[in-house]
Amino acid sequence: MKLKFLGTGTSQGVPVIGCHCEVCKSTDPKDNRFRSSALVSTDNGEKILIDCGPDFRTQMLNNKEDHVDAVLLTHEHNDHVIGLDDLRPLIFRSKKNMDLYSNKRVGDEVKNRFPYAFADVKYPGAPSFNLHEIEGNFKLFDTEIIPVEVMHYKISVFGFRFKNLAYITDASYISEKEKEKLKNLDYLILNCIRKEELHPAHFILSQVLELFEELQPKKMYLTHISHHLGIHAETETELPNNVHLSYDGLELEF
Repeated sequence: MKLKFLGTGTSQGVPVIGCHCEVCKSTDPKDNRFRSSALVSTDNGEKILIDCGPDFRTQMLNNKEDHVDAVLLTHEHNDHVIGLDDLRPLIFRSKKNMDLYSNKRVGDEVKNRFPYAFADVKYPGAPSFNLHEIEGNFKLFDTEIIPVEVMHYKISVFGFRFKNLAYITDASYISEKEKEKLKNLDYLILNCIRKEELHPAHFILSQVLELFEELQPKKMYLTHISHHLGIHAETETELPNNVHLSYDGLELEF
């Protein structure tokens, strides 16, 4: 299987509109970050999208990706769901509804944000979705998916484990029970918004490094990165061995 980072930035992306810091002015492509999203490819070639934010269309075009078979939603914030309408050409080409997997709260919010996709009489250009409620481990295209429930300030968010890789974004707390699902990993992908100053809804660097020591994955990649984490090339050299910054377009095989 493979996971490709379609986006590795926060809700504002990098560069941030109107910001003139060294990160936002950097000419290194690795310092340009779309909103966080990933595309998992199964051994049989099915494509599972994790989150569908406002940059989805450009992400797919830039990566020359041309299909999605199902979507996993971590939570309902705009930077993770507002691009769902841009799935339309893939839905039209496949001639079937797109399957979306989330908890019930997120599914209800998708209905509120995109009511035209669920209307009894639809506009002919509207997208069409099948909502599936995640209530525990499940199989998708013969791939077992283990949801990992974490807290993003006061709301629960799903991370997902596939085989020996786990992907978690928008977390500020992981319970001891859920940490059990994050052991014996080759890759742990975890959000890290900045180096210093505690954030109520996101891990910062010191917290992420503590989790690396506790959970001991073979490798950790940081995602959901803001311009406050610093220049990619410089920050990468400051990290411990086997802890790395992700960047848009990076692909991991597992």
